[in-house]
Order: sequence, then C-alpha cells, then structure tokens
Amino acid sequence: MKKILLSTFGALALVLATSTHAQLRVDIAGVGASQIPIAVAAFADESIAPAQVSAIIKADLMRSGYFKIIDAGTMSETSVINYGDWKSRGADALVVGSVQRLADGRYDVRYKLLDMIKSAPLSALSLTAPETRTRVTAHKIADDIYEKLTGIPGAFATRIAYVTKSGKEYRLEVADADGEDTNVALRSNEPIISPAWSPDGTRVAYVSFENKKPVVYVQNLVTRQRTVLANYKGSNSAPSWSPDGNRLVIALSRDGLTQSYIVNADGTGLRRLTNSSGIDTEPQFSADGQSIYFTSDRSGGPQIYKMPVSGGDAQRVTFKGSYNISPRVSPDGKVLAYISRREGGFQLYAMDLGNGQEQRLSDSAKDESPSFSPNSRYIMYATESGRRGSLAVVSVDGRVKQRLTTQAGDIREPTWGPFIK
Repeated sequence: MKKILLSTFGALALVLATSTHAQLRVDIAGVGASQIPIAVAAFADESIAPAQVSAIIKADLMRSGYFKIIDAGTMSETSVINYGDWKSRGADALVVGSVQRLADGRYDVRYKLLDMIKSAPLSALSLTAPETRTRVTAHKIADDIYEKLTGIPGAFATRIAYVTKSGKEYRLEVADADGEDTNVALRSNEPIISPAWSPDGTRVAYVSFENKKPVVYVQNLVTRQRTVLANYKGSNSAPSWSPDGNRLVIALSRDGLTQSYIVNADGTGLRRLTNSSGIDTEPQFSADGQSIYFTSDRSGGPQIYKMPVSGGDAQRVTFKGSYNISPRVSPDGKVLAYISRREGGFQLYAMDLGNGQEQRLSDSAKDESPSFSPNSRYIMYATESGRRGSLAVVSVDGRVKQRLTTQAGDIREPTWGPFIK
C-alpha cells in the first residue's frame, strides 16, 4: 500500500514567470487505426509572425497519430484550388491560410480547410491574436481541423501542468499541450505533488510539503493568489475537482486511517464520504459528478471502488490483478484509467466502464499519475526514461504513443487541463 501513502517532507516561493529552462521534447510512436491524408500548405506571409503557424498545425496533427501530412508549398485562403490535382496526390483535405500584421500590432490569421473528396470548403476561421498568442491561434486551427475531420473536439489548445525536480528545487510548471510555452506557477525546496486543474482552467489544486507535512492548496493561476483548502492533523492529500468546480474530494487522515472527504472549493463544508476499517484514498469524481471512485485496501489489497457522492455502499470496480490504484475517469464517463501492478511492474490500464473490459496501454514498468485529455481520447501519465522521470501520452486505444522528456530534471505528476472557453 506504500505507493498510495504520503510521506512527510519539508518554504515555498510563489512565482509565476516564463521559464527559461528547456522545453519538453516530444517523441511519437504508432499511428491511429486509419490515418487521414491531409495536405498542409505554408501560410502566406506567416514569416512575419513570431511563430510559424503552419509548422505548429502540422506538428499537432502528426502528434495525434491520426493524420498523414502531405507538404503543399505555400498557399493562402484566397488561392485558386485545383481539387482534382490534390485528389490525385492522395490528399483527402487541404489546409491553406495567411498571416497579416494589423496596425495595432496584433496578427490576423486566416485559414480554410478544403474537402478534396467533395471538392468543397469544409471550414474557415479568422482569428486575431496578440504576438504572445500566435502559438495558441495555431493550436486552435489544429483543433478545428481535428474536429471537422474526426468529429471529436481537438485538445491542442489546452494546457498541461506537471512537477519538475531539478537539483533540490521543485517546480509546478504549466505548458501548452505540446510542451511549449512553459511557465512556472510555483517554486519550492519541498515536494509538490498531486496537481489537479479546476474545470474552468483558472486554478490548480495541489499538495505542498512546505509546513513539514502535506497540506492541500488551491492556487489561482491568473491572480497568483493561493488558499489553504485542507490543513488538518495528519495527512492532507489527493485533491480532485467536481465537474462544476464548486467542490473537491480529498484524502485525510485526521481521524486515524486515511479516508475520503468532500469539501467546498473555499475550504468550508467538510464532509466525510468513506468510513471503512481500511485506507480509502485517491478519490475522484465521476464525469457526471454523482459518484466517487477511490482506492481502498478494504478487500486486503488496494483496489478501486465506486460509491455515490450522497453516501451509501461502495461497489468494487477492479477485480483483475491484486494491486490497482490511481483511478481517473474520462471526461465522457466511458473509460476508467488506473495503475495496476502485474508481474512486478506498475503499468497503465484502461477499463471500458460499459462492458468492464480492460486493456494495458503502456510497455513501461514504473507508471503513475494518469490524466485524461479533455476530449477523452488520450491519457498522459508519468513514467521513467533512462532513470529520469518523464511524461508519456497514449491514445485510449493504445495505438498512438508519445514520450515527453526534458534535460532540465525529473518530471512527474502530470494533469491535463480542460477546454478553455
């Protein structure tokens, strides 16, 4: 049970500044069940922008594993398109666009997605952004392409958070989903663990050991203000937000053995949820907010259970393997991700909550901390690469895999942010 228990460690400097250390490097392996061939042209005049929009779009689509990229020279959204020519080159779709600098210093990015099969436009956007947001603009275009061609919202314009340990310093970092544009939200000489995004993407809950014990904080990433959510006797750990952002579930040992509690986002209204003679920890809200999934050793070894938020009996969810921890539910409520110990290794598994079928998604042996993308199509988790902590991403069907590494130190504890409205 030691994997799900917290040890006590030991001042924290609040900083929110652009990081100057190395970005994450993304290595991709595997492809989707079927790849869509798509031609992506260099946008007209995009060299005037601080970020090359078409290159970011290509990288996003390639990283998803579901697109085969065809180079297309340079074309703007006003170019005359020979649909037959592109069809003969094997393209199902074509992306064209342009970048224009406005008098106020902002950039106007225009794009069109053209359907080569139907010989007709499929989508078009005109997005205006300041210099610092041109990368986000490119991610938004990639999101639009992904959704128009797959029917599923893209998650390229979302953010991720994770903890980096470099020397004796721990940093809570926030970055684009592709690992770029890194910002440091928190620096500490003591461990930071279990970050969790609020549903509106403005706050992160986490556990800090600055007071020589684990305490749960909520930090506003916009104002930098942070508040203590839980600082009770013993261990305060494992925060997870409700879908509406009004409450969190946490694990506390205030009454003896660790149990799961629910609390309002301002720290009021604490209510105990579980009441067993074992350890009940790592609580997570279900997608509809009506249930809690959690890890418990009440059956002798750690397994995952589910119970109503209103209280009542807990039902065991995992039965294969003697050690299953860290439940995470996909935003669409269809898949449960968790870490299972099999044959001595800790690996990422996913269970179809409709039929109970499970699938091993990783080939590594030291996996932890799974987190779903907001479109429910990918899972990010922590693992090891060359004795260093690294992050990995895998599609829920196991076909597409990515590894995110950095030379700046160990990276752990990933959490994938929500869609930003």
